Amino acid sequence: MKKNNTKVFIIAEAGVNHNGSIYLAKKLIDVAVFAEVDAVKFQTFKAENLVSKNAKKADYQKENMNDDGDDNQFNMLKKLELDIDTHNELIAYCNSKNIMFLSTPFDHVSIDMLDDLKLPIFKIPSGEITNLPYLRHIGSLKKEIILSSGMADIGEIEDALDIVIQAGTLKENITVLHANTMYPTPMTDVNLKAMVTIGNTFDVAYGYSDHTLGIEVDIAAVAMGASCIEKHFTLDNTMEGPDHKASLEPNELKAMVKGIRNIELALGSSIKKPSPSETPNIKVARKSIVASGEIKKGEILSEDNLSIKRPANGINPMRWDEIIGSVASKDYIEDELI
Repeated sequence: MKKNNTKVFIIAEAGVNHNGSIYLAKKLIDVAVFAEVDAVKFQTFKAENLVSKNAKKADYQKENMNDDGDDNQFNMLKKLELDIDTHNELIAYCNSKNIMFLSTPFDHVSIDMLDDLKLPIFKIPSGEITNLPYLRHIGSLKKEIILSSGMADIGEIEDALDIVIQAGTLKENITVLHANTMYPTPMTDVNLKAMVTIGNTFDVAYGYSDHTLGIEVDIAAVAMGASCIEKHFTLDNTMEGPDHKASLEPNELKAMVKGIRNIELALGSSIKKPSPSETPNIKVARKSIVASGEIKKGEILSEDNLSIKRPANGINPMRWDEIIGSVASKDYIEDELI
């Protein structure tokens, strides 16, 4: 992630917005390249290992899908699986486009598969933050980890960090993302200040996984020190599927990246001094001590015969007290620099 003032790491979360189609998955990769993000992320799971056969859909999933009353989460997820061949094809496609491929594993088989595929970063989703065997498995790989903390309190984050660190992962290789798992997240529930609390509490790199509509919260997160931003995106948010409605469309994703990169530039060095662009304005906008009328050599300089006017290529007015009471060493005309 962000190390030593390097760029914010931006993940475009394709998730399951490919709707099970490798063609759509590649189109999503094209959009991520167009938006100039750092990585595009999918989800790796076996429906059989992820959810029980009778599990119901979340309310937002029911609202966003027209499955003729099918309330079954297993049936929905089964259609969204990506097999090993598809993973290899998508990784090759990402490599050809010079963008990082990432995927979130949701079970042990998927963790091993992504490890075999040499993924450099492992993303732990919010739903697995209380899954001890899962956390231990990923921690033992000793890779970089991005841990989402939606639905978690500070104690649960501490427990999860302890597990992955004890399993062998270095703390400096972990980034914790503040998140809210409601799609879309109401602004009143974002609680962005908690992101900074996470960083301060655990002395760990932190970021934000966003499910709000729009891009302003992501940009605000960067201004507050986020080193990693993750955002869902889609080809078209009117498409059929559980996450499309709360996802950015291509031009919105590009605008988010541009906004983040501008804020990165604007944050600067934290040293307060004149910038290169404003330095020429110093002489123009600041002032000098000048004669307010004619002054003869030998006269005492006083508030009656001195004034302060632009430009600033004479004596700095901060030396006013030092000049008052001194003797004119020459004749001056009105507005002449002392």
